[in-house]
Amino acid sequence: MTEVILNDNDRVEWAIKHFRRQVQRSGILRDLRKKRFYVKPSKAKRIKAAAALRRKHRSKRRFS
Repeated sequence: MTEVILNDNDRVEWAIKHFRRQVQRSGILRDLRKKRFYVKPSKAKRIKAAAALRRKHRSKRRFS
């Protein structure tokens, strides 16, 4: 659960900006977008394998 605690002298704009940053870092929006539509298990497996392949290629480029 994302939470922002405010003091009496904190600005609302700062709190909203801080909250958005925390939500983005925690990955809540990414999960919501991913779960927006049903993905068949076979399609999910292909998506997961493609992501792993991209990570592998990216790490090879960084260290080469």
